[in-house]
Amino acid sequence: MNRSAGQTLEKAGAENFPVAPFFLPAAWRDDLMAVYGFARLVDDAGDGDLADPAATAALLGVEQRPPVTPSDPATPSARPGPEEVAFRLALLDGLEHDLDRVFESALHPGGADRPRHPLMSALVPLVDRHGLTPEPFRRLIEANRVDQTTTRYATYDDLIRYCTLSADPVGRLVLAIAGAATPERIALSDAVCSGLQVVEHLQDVAEDLARGRIYLPTEDLERFGVTEEELSAPTATGAVRELIAFEVERARTLLDRGAPLVGTVRGRLRLLLAGFTAGGYAALAAIEDAGYDVLAQQAKPDKRRLAAKAAAIFAKGR
Repeated sequence: MNRSAGQTLEKAGAENFPVAPFFLPAAWRDDLMAVYGFARLVDDAGDGDLADPAATAALLGVEQRPPVTPSDPATPSARPGPEEVAFRLALLDGLEHDLDRVFESALHPGGADRPRHPLMSALVPLVDRHGLTPEPFRRLIEANRVDQTTTRYATYDDLIRYCTLSADPVGRLVLAIAGAATPERIALSDAVCSGLQVVEHLQDVAEDLARGRIYLPTEDLERFGVTEEELSAPTATGAVRELIAFEVERARTLLDRGAPLVGTVRGRLRLLLAGFTAGGYAALAAIEDAGYDVLAQQAKPDKRRLAAKAAAIFAKGR
């Protein structure tokens, strides 16, 4: 694995809950890290966060090269310029072509064109082993295409539709890897994953704004009288805090709706799903502890509180 791919996987440590915790079987950990590597690679391509974008483009056979002067992510509310957007979209196309190679290699091990990126190559054995389909992977790529052209969401329903691309596929892949995918579990998993995505958006309001994006629904900004300028302030006003408190309850409702998923499984999968769900609840608690001021600093879940919540969800099954 090259250095750039290793740096991508290192980001797993920053997630609200370990991506592939130690208590899982080694094969599961490897498969989950392969899925994480793909999702992180696609996100980094869409966000302009690749360690070496030019090298990644060359590896994927993307002819377009990054602009000489890329957009500065440190500039508040900065949007990437047209050349940068075009390059990111070309990278995402290149990754989708490499995804095609993943599935061709899984179906025809001897004669297919092998994936070019090491993080894509890592998907081949688990696609074959678990009979995975391309759809959830394509949805994650599409979510990042949406990010290049959509920077505001008019309604909460619009945001949730985005979550069906950006978050729900991950839960579906976890269930497929565990051999536990059923229509009932998928529906519950979608609620948990959408809830976790909303939680992440609440944690990252300032960071997202620096990329020119606002994931707080416009209708909610108007309802609480919050301007975009207020979101760029160093600390949250009272109106911003009220808005965030409202969105916290919405995220908690999604987690509550999906949490019974934990009770439908047993053993290590139950512990894993309890941990993922608890990570969302713990992050919401951290936002509450910060007085709903998500602008002053990013609210991070307390590890002891997370562990206690995971144990409670594991025991109750929800």
